[in-house]
Amino acid sequence: MRAPRLGRAFATVGLWTMASRVLGFARDVMIAAALGSGPAAQAFVVAFSLPNLFRRFFAEGAFNMAFVPMFAKRLEGEGPEAARAFAEDALSALTAILIGFTLAAQLAMPWLVLALASGFADDARLELTTALGRIAFPYILFISLAALFSGVLNSLGRFAAAAAAPVLLNVVLIAALALESAGALSALPAVGPPGADAPARLHAGTVLAWACLAAGLAQLALVRAAARRAGMALVLRRPRLTPELRRLAIVALPAALAGGVVQINLVVGRQVASYFDGAVAWLYYADRLYQLPLGVVGVAIGVVLLPDLARRLRAGDAAGGRESANRAAEFALALTLPAAAALIAMPGPMVGVLFGRGAFAPEDVAATALAAAIYGAGLPAFTLQKVVQPIYFAREDTRSPFRFALWGMAANAAIAIGLAPAIGYLSAALATTAAGWLNLLLLWRGARAFGGAAEPDARLRRRAPRLAAASALMGLGAAGMATAAAPWLEAPGWRYAALAGLVAASAALYGAAAWALGAMRPAELRAALRRG
Repeated sequence: MRAPRLGRAFATVGLWTMASRVLGFARDVMIAAALGSGPAAQAFVVAFSLPNLFRRFFAEGAFNMAFVPMFAKRLEGEGPEAARAFAEDALSALTAILIGFTLAAQLAMPWLVLALASGFADDARLELTTALGRIAFPYILFISLAALFSGVLNSLGRFAAAAAAPVLLNVVLIAALALESAGALSALPAVGPPGADAPARLHAGTVLAWACLAAGLAQLALVRAAARRAGMALVLRRPRLTPELRRLAIVALPAALAGGVVQINLVVGRQVASYFDGAVAWLYYADRLYQLPLGVVGVAIGVVLLPDLARRLRAGDAAGGRESANRAAEFALALTLPAAAALIAMPGPMVGVLFGRGAFAPEDVAATALAAAIYGAGLPAFTLQKVVQPIYFAREDTRSPFRFALWGMAANAAIAIGLAPAIGYLSAALATTAAGWLNLLLLWRGARAFGGAAEPDARLRRRAPRLAAASALMGLGAAGMATAAAPWLEAPGWRYAALAGLVAASAALYGAAAWALGAMRPAELRAALRRG
């Protein structure tokens, strides 16, 4: 089958991801206003994190990284029917595993909560988080199956439905909060100990937990229908261990272990945060801020590049694979370096305008802004990992990323735990950023074994320093403009317009600097991506 144009595919995934992240901001603004940073907010963050943590372990982190290259190669070499049979076997096996795991998690929920936030052990947050977690955890079943269908669609070159599915999560949560604030869901009883937080916050947290479950069903329904329209109407079979599934398990196991290491990093950070009042919520909102550019750029690259490299590898097109990886890296740097500079230069105005209202107090804004700036310093590393990792996964090499992830885990734990007595909850953010850069360095060095597949070409080596210089100039200018615009950023009637103007002016400054330095030629980049 004909490979999709990378530029168009990046744009499709990126635009839908942008819509999801913008709605995600609207969702988080509403959550921050409704829950603040108190017990209900912390309990919901941990309860919602549990299925998402294991989702990345089962679906996006391990299963899909092994499944997509194998499915794409069968589609390219053996035809749609062989690919469909393989996908149905994988669907049946994943469904059986997830149902069993979900039932076990319901029984083990208090221990899962303590594994994520042991600081909750001696207060009402444990009971509240356990109750919310039992409601929200089955989300893992629906979203993991949706990830499999999304992998099928991406391998077929159909990116829109899979990229649009996360939008549904935010739409459902926003609608649930709107209905809750209007009193339409007052009949739904709140869970958890009555004295854990204000009754209104407890009820809002309960509504959000049920909404997560409904959103998972909606996401699965969307991608399943899209796969049917694409000619891949997968049906559940009786699970059976075929030779192909044995190979899938062999390839997926190191990826699962690597995914487990990544999740351990998150657990370590949240454990540290759970010992500082309000820090679980602060790190959550800071994470949401830097996840916007990471999602729009990094996720788009990872989704599109993996099946493209798998097809090129099957066809013996090594030069085309190197070109795709280099142009993806250039695309990533051109967008994430200025985003990182903005997060470092003006986190306060962004956090204040987006989240500073209702129960989210000024001290919450200040604490969240510090974490956001530290996360911003790691944004280029997190994004470039999405460029280098597919080079391994397309070759069904999941062992090397696992080894590198172990080093990252060690660095993360040492920094997060070691520096917590000195800098508090910020040690978790600093550890995440440092581990991200270490993991990128190890991935890039290890990829040399693939004959230059990850070697920067002359164009990338020439433009990367210029993109960095343009971003640094933009960051300096953005910091000055934020200081000058402070009165408008704090005025209730002007804050959104002032932030939008500040972002637009910063983007214009970056564009002018990049053009003057010869760092970016938009038309040339689009043409290169179309050729890829």
